Parts: sequence; C-alpha cells; structure tokens
Amino acid sequence: MSVHASRTEQTVRSAEVIAAACLATDLGMGFPFEHGLHATLMAMRLADLLEVDQETASQTYYCSLLMYLGCTTDADILLEIVGGSATESGGPTMFGSPAQVLTGVVRAIPSPDSSLYRSAYEVVARLPSVLRFARPHTRAVCEVATMLAQRLGLPPSVHEIFVLLTERWDGYGILRRAQGEEMPLALRIVHVARDAAYQRLIGGDEHAADIIRQRGGHAFDPVVATRFTQNAAKIMAAVDDCGSAWQATMTAEPRPWLILEGEAIERALAAIGDFVDLISPWLTGHSSGVARLAVAAAERCDFSRSDVALVGQAALVHDLGRVAVHPRVWQKPGPLSADEWEQVRLHAYHTERVLDRPPFLAPLSKVACAHHERLDGSGYHRNATARSLTPAARLLATADAFSAMTEPRPHRSAFMAEEAAEILSGEADSGRHDPDLLVGVLEAAGQPALRVQRPAGLTEREAEVIRLVARGLQTKQVARRLAISAKTADTHIQNAYRKMGVSTRAAATLYAMEHGLVSSGELPISS
Repeated sequence: MSVHASRTEQTVRSAEVIAAACLATDLGMGFPFEHGLHATLMAMRLADLLEVDQETASQTYYCSLLMYLGCTTDADILLEIVGGSATESGGPTMFGSPAQVLTGVVRAIPSPDSSLYRSAYEVVARLPSVLRFARPHTRAVCEVATMLAQRLGLPPSVHEIFVLLTERWDGYGILRRAQGEEMPLALRIVHVARDAAYQRLIGGDEHAADIIRQRGGHAFDPVVATRFTQNAAKIMAAVDDCGSAWQATMTAEPRPWLILEGEAIERALAAIGDFVDLISPWLTGHSSGVARLAVAAAERCDFSRSDVALVGQAALVHDLGRVAVHPRVWQKPGPLSADEWEQVRLHAYHTERVLDRPPFLAPLSKVACAHHERLDGSGYHRNATARSLTPAARLLATADAFSAMTEPRPHRSAFMAEEAAEILSGEADSGRHDPDLLVGVLEAAGQPALRVQRPAGLTEREAEVIRLVARGLQTKQVARRLAISAKTADTHIQNAYRKMGVSTRAAATLYAMEHGLVSSGELPISS
C-alpha cells in the first residue's frame, strides 16, 4: 500500500534519484564522494568516442551510476570471513588476471592490525570459506542489483544487464554467464570506465591508462580498451573540466530522459531504503517500517497532505548514511569505541550529504537527517533544539525512536511496544520528544495492518520461514525455531524462493522487505 498516495501528481527525472543512489554506493564502497559520478562522465565520453547508438548510451549511463548497487549484499556474512577492506584489497585487481584476483582476495582476508604470523593463519583458515562463498555471493550481488535497478524505475533493457554485472570479455567471470560480444556493449564500456576511474585514484592518469591497456583482450573488450587508451587524456578530462560533477552528470543523461511519476517515486525511494537496510539483518525492514508508522502518525496528527508525503518520503531514506559506517559497527554486540560512536553519530550527516544534491530530494534532507535530534538539544549530529526542528522532523525522530526500540539489536533484545511507549513518554516529559506528536505515533503503532493474503501465493508457513531467513537465520536455525526438520525447512525455503522468483537469501530478504513480509521489530534475531 502506498504510504502517501495523495502525491500521485509528483514527477521527477529518474536520473536525480539514480545519481543519489550512486552517491550512496560511493559511501558503501568507501570511495571518495562523487567518485561514481566522475566514472560515469568518463563512461559517457568513451561511449561518445565509440559512436554508440542512443539505447547503448542510455544503458551505459544508468549501469555506470549503479555499478555497485549490490554492495550491501551479504555484508554480515563477509564480516565473518574477511577482516580487511574488500574495496581496498580486491578493487584494484577485480578485473585483473586470475592470479591477481586471488592475490586481492588473500590480501582482504586478514584483519589490518594482525601480525604477520596471525595474518598467515587467518588466510589459511579462512581462504577455503571465502572461495566457497565467492560464487553464491556474486550471484546474490547480481540478483539484488537487478531487483533494485528495476524498482528504481529502469526498463528491462537496462536492469537485465545487471545479471551480467561481473562477467568478463575472456569468459573468466565467476558466474560464467557470458563472454565476448555476448556481453552488452554498454557493460563493456562501463567496466573499462569504472576500472580506469578507480585505477586513477590509486596511481594517476598514466597508471590508469597502462592498466586498461594490459587488460584489453582479457577482462576487457580489446576495441573498447584500445579506444580508451588512445584517448585517455581526453576521457579523463571529462572529470577535470566538468565543474559541478552533479550538474555535469545530469546534463550527460541521454534523451529521452526517464521520468518517475506518482507511486513509482515511492517505489524508488523504498528501494534505496532497502538497499541501506541490507547492510545488516538487524536492520531488515527498518526504513519501510519507520515510513509506515510515520505516515500513519502524521495523518492522525492532521498534517497537510504535502507534509504527510514529506514525512513518508524522508522516512524511506532517513538512514541512507548508514552505508558510510562499516557493517562491523552495526553488528557489534558490545559497547562502541569512541571512533565507532563517532561513525554512528555522523551517519545522519552522510544522509544529508546525499539528499542535498538532487533538487527533488533536497526538501527531504532537513527532515531525514534530523531523525536523531531531540528537542532539548541532546540528540545528534547537530545538537539541534526545538526552535530549529519542524513538526515533520520531530515526528520522524519519534517514529524512528519507537521503531528502533521495538526492533532487536546486537547489544539488546527488542523492547515490548508497551515498554517503548513508557520510555518515550518519560522522554517527552523531560523535553526530548514532542508530546502531542508522540501521542500520534503511539496511536499509530497500536493499529497494525491486517494482511489477509500473502504475496506470490506463499503459504503462512512459507511466509514465516522467509521472515526468519530475512532476519539472518540459516536453514538449521529456522528448523530449530519452528521445531521442524532441517529437510522440511529447506523445502519451505526452496518453495518460497521459487514462488518469489529469487534464488539467494539476500534477494529473498529484499523481496520480503518490499512486500511487507517482514516489518521493523516483527521478530528477534537469534543464533
């Protein structure tokens, strides 16, 4: 159900929302801010030099912006087997020779602070798990990126390319789905431009050109690689001479522009929220749950139609900045260090950085980035007080607080709704929350939506199993929780996957969030 159906008259260029998602993937990958925009400008210049047709140009544009749309996939599992930075260690070698790829994987395994002997032990102990995990993880990344790209409003001619995201010209892509000219030309262009942009960060222009030259005929289409190396200075000047990277990226979108209208805007924003929540099973469904609660509360508090829409849209993307924080922090069961707490405190700031760029999303920024502020100035990240917090910002902060309290976290169990209400009432009495808006939030929380039919024809048991899978439980854990055999649990999982049209846990989690199978605080996580 739409959380703000009254806004069906809204329209926005898809490029604004997609480029915002690109900025979020920069944060999630640990790239410099706007790196993805710069890479896209290089990709479009390369496409121009190759004299591609309009459809290929459009595919190049959107695929480049969303190259790392699956970067939050399986983050919790990667933490268990990779101690270092996959971006810093594996990024430079992602399109290298098989030996270089393996070297990058090995470098990513040890923790950065491990001694030489400890590092060697960690590599020996974890490498088999990493190699076993590589294929299913890659499949999940492609599947999630495809699903999110579709929800962002991209047509099949674009979002279906993401199935081939990790393929190579020489056929040595880990999934072996395509090679050579079986790969869309747009993807071959994006691979060269994206790798060149990253290599340029590492070693400068000459280094980037040299790496692309070496990889031509191997990971990369030799024609595309040669065209890049012959025009490397001109292509990289697309970044240096662009002025505002945001404005240059908007200008570079091929016509006809894609447009989002009405509920398609909501679906796109919900996709961004789900992209963020995939970073940890503890956060599954949080953004969409906060949005539903905030909209219901805003309606009870007699907000105008436009303000109800504002609250709902801001709620969907309020936690976007979480991806700038290492997933290990969101998974930590104990107290945070000073540095970890500072990362958490600044996640609202990173939300603001992304939302301030697109004109359509900028009005959401002041509401979304204030979701941890409190009326008495005791919140974060700006320590704002009542004078500067709008009713929409106050309501979202209260809805987010209630939702978070009633969700489990690695350091505590979920509060019962009654306990959360009592705590927040005490905070309202002490001047931290708006008491009138709190009443609206609590009233809204006391009226859960009744679902009479499961999506995709799932049975009640299959829906129950998918909820547990989405919360991070493995097949044997699901079996123990439901007091059934592991074989029966696996049968339910496979039947549900087939009905939902997915094949991986990450994609099932994304589907569950999208279709309301799992809501914020609905279930605890247990090992």
